Amino acid sequence: MRDLILGVEIGGSKLQLALGTPEGEILVSRQGRVDVGQGGEGIRAWLAREIPAFIRAEATALGKVAAIGCGFGGPLDTAAGRVMRSIQIEGWQDFPIRAWFEETFSLPATVDNDSNAAAWGEYKRGFGRACRHFFYTNIGSGVGGGFVFDGALFDGQGFGAGEIGHTYTADWTADAPGAVEKVENLCSGWAIESRLRTPGYIPEDSALYARFGHDLNAVTARDLGTAARAGDAFAKAEIGRVARSFGLALVSVLCLTGVERIAIGGGVAKLGEALLDPIREAVRQYEFVSNAGRYAISACELGDEIVLVGAILRAGEKYASS
Repeated sequence: MRDLILGVEIGGSKLQLALGTPEGEILVSRQGRVDVGQGGEGIRAWLAREIPAFIRAEATALGKVAAIGCGFGGPLDTAAGRVMRSIQIEGWQDFPIRAWFEETFSLPATVDNDSNAAAWGEYKRGFGRACRHFFYTNIGSGVGGGFVFDGALFDGQGFGAGEIGHTYTADWTADAPGAVEKVENLCSGWAIESRLRTPGYIPEDSALYARFGHDLNAVTARDLGTAARAGDAFAKAEIGRVARSFGLALVSVLCLTGVERIAIGGGVAKLGEALLDPIREAVRQYEFVSNAGRYAISACELGDEIVLVGAILRAGEKYASS
């Protein structure tokens, strides 16, 4: 029977497991969620319980699990296999995550930042195929990114790179002139929904107010996209503001790196062309002459499995070479 790789995605409250081939083909997967209030300890307890059950239920008919590849949602000391900390979830500070996987499940493991894993997966099996220089970014609960240069994943000094969400741009939500804010704090799903749920932010003439004015806590970024596609003026303008901020960040990426292709993933990116078209328009408006006509921006092709694919590939490559 063939060797398999167990892929693990650790996001905010989202967890995914998959079994795949070392070449990144996913054979079976499952999702889970953990109460954010349980922190890292709750996530580790879920993994310790669910991974053995998942392997028992699925691997018997498919093959033998030879290694684990994990994509973790936060900054890592990659060489040491340690979490520096999670931006969103408590309980991960300076945690030896690779050693924990190896000791808990008696399997060799690789651990990458989730955006780096996603970038590698999309480069190898998605929109980045056959190009030299590639950038992946996600707009989800947070905003991250990962680079591939000359066919190799770029991790800076070994502590991450491509963190576009933690770069700064003009803050159009602030009254003070010259205010700046992190891209993540303007464009992420959490940021968008926080604004939409603020009393008085959605105007009363918007279809969103007509639908959610009685319960603003129910409105989501997906609802914003639905309203925009239906022609709601406020929704279109709000998406335009998000797109402009994100587009300006991508202009900087292009100016500094000259990547050929940019793939955008994450839950907010599921708004589709309602978001991607104004992002492309903003990039074209501000692009530098040396970049004009030499890049393409698209939704990622791997969807919700993108981190799993990249994590499985990374572990498969290391396992195959050992």
